[in-house]
Amino acid sequence: MKIERVRDILDAVARSGRKWRLSVACAQDAAVLEAVAEACRHGFAEAALYGRPDAVGTAAEAAGLKLGDALTVAPADTEADAVRGAVAAIHEGRADVLVKGRVSTANLLRAVLSRELGMRAGRLLSHVAVFDAPRLNRLMLLTDAGINITPNVQRKVAIVENAVKVARALGIERPRVAMLAAVDTLNYPAMEATLEAALVAKIVRSGVVAHAVVDGPFALDNAVSPAAAAKKHRKGDVAGRADILCAPEIETANVLYKALQCFCDVTFAGVVMGASKPLAVASRSDSPASKLMTIALACYLSE
Repeated sequence: MKIERVRDILDAVARSGRKWRLSVACAQDAAVLEAVAEACRHGFAEAALYGRPDAVGTAAEAAGLKLGDALTVAPADTEADAVRGAVAAIHEGRADVLVKGRVSTANLLRAVLSRELGMRAGRLLSHVAVFDAPRLNRLMLLTDAGINITPNVQRKVAIVENAVKVARALGIERPRVAMLAAVDTLNYPAMEATLEAALVAKIVRSGVVAHAVVDGPFALDNAVSPAAAAKKHRKGDVAGRADILCAPEIETANVLYKALQCFCDVTFAGVVMGASKPLAVASRSDSPASKLMTIALACYLSE
């Protein structure tokens, strides 16, 4: 099935007839609980809420939610206990999707990477965001706005691979990946990102990542605008038609992510890939719609 819009992801899981079991780590967050409850109302989810019962109950009350049935509390005395319990539920097959509540991403991932009860899969973890590109009338992906701070070339290849997996699951059979930088030409050592972009593109072209075409370096306009690419004589399969934007480091990706949110009201669905199951990791500043779409995307990809 080809996903044309972010909203299609929600429609797809709601129509599936499947009910995914959510495991919410540190569930004492009203905004996250609203999204979880909305997923339950759409009929594709039920949730175990890990945390102190009093704190979870207060958050549920603030969100106007009633606990019970699809929303049950799994008591935990401390944040560490809540995180370990939520992750262990995935590890032991009692849940399908891990949802980040009021806990730092670093603390959550520490439990995910635990050798004992974690969700290790031998791959690099990276964040992949899916969004409807403003004015381009199509679905796009952005990586990595949340996990890897200054990835080297080897890690960037793995980041591309994770994003390609998401794109293909959404129906983009041969994703076009643009390795972003400030300019389209090599400018080393002044702009190290330009050299790394070219190296990643060359490595991927050797067959390391299947079913994708990768090119770079690309300035953002030449990656997404056919007119800009033509004006600057930028040729190739990716020029002006990128499906995936791979930023040089977390700062560029995070600023672009938040700029699209703040200035264009873009709704994102963002997951962390590379573990045994996708992780629904929404930013605290994400809109309620983005939090819901993030849960829907994690469910969609968990198959």
